[in-house]
Amino acid sequence: MKARIAASVVLAAALMLGTAGCTFFAPQATLKHYDPSDGVGTSVGDVDVRNALLVTGDEDGEASLLINLVNTGDSGVSLLVQYQGEGGKVDTTVRVPAGDVVSFGAKHEQQLVFRGIDAKPGDLFPVWFQYGEKTGKQLLVPVLDRSLLEYSDLGPTPTPTASLSPTPSAPPASK
Repeated sequence: MKARIAASVVLAAALMLGTAGCTFFAPQATLKHYDPSDGVGTSVGDVDVRNALLVTGDEDGEASLLINLVNTGDSGVSLLVQYQGEGGKVDTTVRVPAGDVVSFGAKHEQQLVFRGIDAKPGDLFPVWFQYGEKTGKQLLVPVLDRSLLEYSDLGPTPTPTASLSPTPSAPPASK
């Protein structure tokens, strides 16, 4: 009788180890960080950069940065967003209030347009984020075009150009 009980316990233990043993040896995929969207993210101090991506426009050398900035700290920050343009490094400062989320590029939101860049759809474009004395981070931001429906109206707004319209000349004065 004792042999049967011992055999049952050994069999149950072997069955449990055989069916659940892979979690002892294989890494769990749910513990790995990943960006669940087309964009990428990082953290700089108390500011989380989320879902950053560039959408190109009709003009060569320009793209709109779609991004969410989350300040988890107790004080507002002025975040430096820097990229390489035609004439060198271009700096833009964005104010992110404490405990707030600031978004750019989506419908009805302000745009951060990168002009004079060498980026084509499919590229990874380097963008630098930094504030205060915190160590900055460079992010390789994916570049997409407006061929996907969800990005079709999120490209940069065209730069307004001055158009001169002729002014009618006054008729000659009669004598």
